[in-house]
Amino acid sequence: MTGIGTNWAGNYSYKARRLHEPESIDELRRIVAGAERVHALGTRHSFTDVADSTDLVSLAKLPEGIELDTDLRTVTVNAGMPYGVLARKLEDAGFALHNMASLPHISVGGAIATATHGSGVTSGNLATAVVGLELVTSDGELLTVGRSDPEFPGMVVNLGALGVVTRVTLAMEPSYRMRQQVFERLDWDVALDRFDEIMASATSVSYFTDYGETVNQVWTKQRVDDDTPPAPDSLHGARVATEQRHPIEHLSGEPCTEQLGTVGPWLSRLTHFRMEFTPSAGEEIQSEYLLPRTHAAEALRAVRNLADRIRPHLLISEIRTVAADDLWLSYAYGTDCVGIHFTWRRDQEGVNSVLPDIEAALAPFEPRPHWGKLFLMPASVVAPRFERLPDFRRLAEQLDPRHAFRNEFLERHVLGA
Repeated sequence: MTGIGTNWAGNYSYKARRLHEPESIDELRRIVAGAERVHALGTRHSFTDVADSTDLVSLAKLPEGIELDTDLRTVTVNAGMPYGVLARKLEDAGFALHNMASLPHISVGGAIATATHGSGVTSGNLATAVVGLELVTSDGELLTVGRSDPEFPGMVVNLGALGVVTRVTLAMEPSYRMRQQVFERLDWDVALDRFDEIMASATSVSYFTDYGETVNQVWTKQRVDDDTPPAPDSLHGARVATEQRHPIEHLSGEPCTEQLGTVGPWLSRLTHFRMEFTPSAGEEIQSEYLLPRTHAAEALRAVRNLADRIRPHLLISEIRTVAADDLWLSYAYGTDCVGIHFTWRRDQEGVNSVLPDIEAALAPFEPRPHWGKLFLMPASVVAPRFERLPDFRRLAEQLDPRHAFRNEFLERHVLGA
C-alpha cells in the first residue's frame, strides 16, 4: 500500500511504500526476512525520518500478551503498547513504573529505542527499566536477551537499527501516590544559581520557559507517603498556581494531569498530559539536547543569549534532569544530564534556520541529541559524544549484516562516517 501518511505532529510525511500490520510473530518474521529495507513504526511521535524505510511494520495488531511476574516484579508487554495503556493495567494490579514521559500516548518500544525520558535527578530514562527484550533480526530469527548478556546495554536504546523489538520486559514496583504543583514566575538568577537544589526538591521537576523575564512555570511532582510534609505554597519566590495550567500559557489546562497539590495515583501525575486528550499543542516540532548537569546554568545562559532569535519560533521550552545510566546510545551514558527541550511552532523552515545557532551555542558542552526529536548534527559530530558508538556499530553489523534496518536517518546521524 502507499500513502502511509504523516507523523503525529504532521511535520514529516513517510516515504515508505508499504505498511505491514502482522497479526502474529511468525508473520512478522516472514515480513522482515523478505524485506530489502524495513523498520518498526510505533505511535509516530518522532519528528524526523528516524522510523522510516521502504517497508514499515506496526505491532498494533499483535496480541497484547501482558505478563506480570509479581515475584520478580517485572511486566512483559507487546512493544507496540502505549505507556498509558500499560500504566492503567499496572495500577489495576497494584504496581507502577519508576517514571513516565510527558505523554502517555507513546509506545513502549519506540520510547525505549530513543531513550525517551521523564524527569528526576535520581530517575533514569524509561529505557533504564528494561530487563529483557525480544526482537526479530534481519534474517527473521527471534532473539531474546536479558541483563546478563554483556551486550544488553547496547541493545536497549537501539534506534531500530538492530531489529524489530516485539516484546519488552520492564522492572515494576508497588503502586504509589503523588501530588503535582505548578509554581509561576521564578526569577532567572534563582533558577540558575539554585538549579540543583530546585531540581532535587521533588521527585520530578521541570522548568517551562519562553526565555522571557522569568521562568514561566515550575512543575513539581512529588511522591507522597504518611511522612511527606504538606504541599508548599511558594518555591523560592515563585507563587503557586491556583488553577490548572498548561505549559503553553494561552492554552487550557484541561488536557493536563491533575495539579493543585491534590494527591492521586502515580499514573495521573507523572505524565504532563492525560491519555484521553490530544497531547501538547498538537501541531508542533520538538528538539532536545542533553548535556552534563554540571553545565546546566552555563548552558542555559548560552541559550538565553539567543532569546530574540528563538522566541519567534518557540511555543515553550522545558528544562529537566535525567540520571546517569550505562546504556550505550543513551544521552545519559555515564553522566547525570540536563535536557533542554524546545517545542516549536510547526514551521519546518523556521526551525531548521534556528537550530544551527542553538547547536553552536551548546557546542562547548558537547550535547547529545534526543534521538526522537529534530536535530541537525551529522554523524561526524554526534559520534565523538557517544563513546560506545563504535561498539554499537559493530553490534549492528553483527545482527544486521545485510543492512535491512539501515535508513537515511541512521546513515546521516549514527552509522555514517
